[in-house]
Amino acid sequence: MNATLATPDALRAALAGLLDGLPPTKAAQAVDRLIASYRGATPTDAPILRDRADVAAYAAYRMPATFEAVRAALAALREAAPGWAPGTHTDVGGGTGAATWAVADAWEDAPPRAAVLDWAEPALALGRELAAGHPALRGADWRRARIGSSLGLDATDLVTISYVLKELAPEDRGALVSEAARAGQAVVVVEPGTPDGYERIIAARDRLVAAGLRVAAPCPHSESCPIVPGADWCHFSARVARSSLHRQVKGGSLAYEDEKFAYVVATRFPVDPAPARITRKPQLRKGQVLLDLCVQPPGLRRDTVTKRHGARYKEARDAGWGAPWQ
Repeated sequence: MNATLATPDALRAALAGLLDGLPPTKAAQAVDRLIASYRGATPTDAPILRDRADVAAYAAYRMPATFEAVRAALAALREAAPGWAPGTHTDVGGGTGAATWAVADAWEDAPPRAAVLDWAEPALALGRELAAGHPALRGADWRRARIGSSLGLDATDLVTISYVLKELAPEDRGALVSEAARAGQAVVVVEPGTPDGYERIIAARDRLVAAGLRVAAPCPHSESCPIVPGADWCHFSARVARSSLHRQVKGGSLAYEDEKFAYVVATRFPVDPAPARITRKPQLRKGQVLLDLCVQPPGLRRDTVTKRHGARYKEARDAGWGAPWQ
C-alpha cells in the first residue's frame, strides 16, 4: 500500500483486495447472513464474525460506513475541543478497526497509540493485517477481550464504542458505558441512525453525564434531550463511497450511499459545544432555507433563513446536516 495515501484512500486500498479468492456470490451471501444476524438478538458470549470469510466479507461491506460515521463524530469533538489531542485510544468492540482508522485520520499529524479490543479473534487478525500498511497503526495492540459487564479498561485519553451496544444485553450496555466513562477522558459512542439506535445513544448519554462528563456533541448542552420519547429521534448522515460489493448486495448502481447514524461525544475536560446543531437535512425552498435545530437553552427550533439575510443565507444554503449553527 502507498503510505502517502490519505487515510480514507488508504482504507479503500487496503479493502480493495480483501475478497480476492472469495467468489462474489459467496461474499454477498455472507454479508446478507451477517446483516440478518446483526438485526436479530445476539448473545454477548457469541461473536457473530466466526472466520476469515465472514470477517473479510463484512469488513469490505461495513468498514467504510463505520469509518465515515465515526469520523463525523470525531470532527464534532475536534470542533468542540480544537486544542485537545489524544495520546492514547481504546477502540472497544473495534473488530477490524474502522474506528481506529478514523481516529488516525482525525489526528493524522500525531495519531494516538491505539488498542483494539474485540471478542472475535478472526476480526482482530484481519484488522491487524489491514493496519500493517498504515504507518500510524502498525504499533496498535489488537487484543481479544469479552465485551460486556466484566470488561475492565486501562486509563486512556479516548474511548470509542461504535456499533457495539446493540450486540449487548441491556445490563452489559450500561456497565460498558460506565466503564468507558471511568477510564476515558473522552468517550465517543456511535450507533445506527434508527429509533432504537437513538434510544441506546440517549441511555449512554445519560450514563456519561451522570458519571460527571459533559456533552461535547452533537448536543449544545448536557441537559436532557428535548425530543419527546417516541415522537422522533436524533440522527445524522455520512456519505460513503460504494464498493462493487455494496452495489452487488444492495442491487444498486449509485457510486455512493448515505450512512445514517446516531452518536454522543462526552468529555472530562472543558469543551465549547456548538450553540446549535442542524438536526435534519436543510430544506431548500425558493429564496429560503429551513433549518431544524437543537439549541441552547435546551429546545428544538426551526429557523427560516431568506435572501434578505445576505451572507447568512449563503451560509445556510451551504450548511450540512449535522453541522453546527450560530
